[in-house]
Amino acid sequence: MKNLLPQIVTVARHAGQAIMEIYAAPSFEVMAKADDSPLTKADIAADRVIQQGLTDLGLGWPILTEESAQIDYEDRKNWQRFWLVDPLDGTKEFVKRNGEFTVNIALLENGQPILGVVYAPVLDVCYYAAKGVGAFIKRGADVERVIQVKNIEDGEAIKVVASRSHSDARTEALLGKLGGYECISMGSSLKLCLVAEGAAHFYPRLGPTMEWDTAAAHAVVNAAGGVVQDRDGAALVYNKIDLHNPEFFVHAAMDKRLAALVMDRRILG
Repeated sequence: MKNLLPQIVTVARHAGQAIMEIYAAPSFEVMAKADDSPLTKADIAADRVIQQGLTDLGLGWPILTEESAQIDYEDRKNWQRFWLVDPLDGTKEFVKRNGEFTVNIALLENGQPILGVVYAPVLDVCYYAAKGVGAFIKRGADVERVIQVKNIEDGEAIKVVASRSHSDARTEALLGKLGGYECISMGSSLKLCLVAEGAAHFYPRLGPTMEWDTAAAHAVVNAAGGVVQDRDGAALVYNKIDLHNPEFFVHAAMDKRLAALVMDRRILG
């Protein structure tokens, strides 16, 4: 994992370069998928770069990407180790040109993420982690830095990260139960990464997401000492028949206050 991690960072950066070539154009076409979610040439270009980069490693592990999600469960159910990729997470942020979109590459083993890279090309920030290696961030030309989740200190307002493009009444109701809190708006999988680096304490996601949206950042959160868990306190599982994630919550593994909050059925309804 230690030797593999920088190679995947390089693949993610190359995909980011492909995205930026299209992002820099005065205009670009936005198409609609079958579910009405947006698709651009940048999604397709990044997907090609990543698939080629991973194949060139010669490891032989299968690849599941957002753009190839039609692979039948019967063909992938016995995959013990595989790559799970979102070539451009946050296409809505890409279209809005706010820079809060990412390249997500994860390595899954027996349904759990063991390596993840999240690269935001406009911001030139990369989060990357591997099981047994650690979690790291590199911003631009800055030196690589180890990251770790933060518990809420006594008397400290909870820093909650929320979606830039998605909001719902149930999330608003949950936040209203927190008492004093500060809200940080962010797009794409960067929300999970903010918890991983200790810039936020809590990310509740009560809206729909797909496995490729979270897997890479999930690996980063795990390696930084956090959890990505469902309403029953179990870690998200990947490579299911249905690739949708359940509702989930991200916070420090040892933060008892938030752990108790997300298990309170009276609050979640």
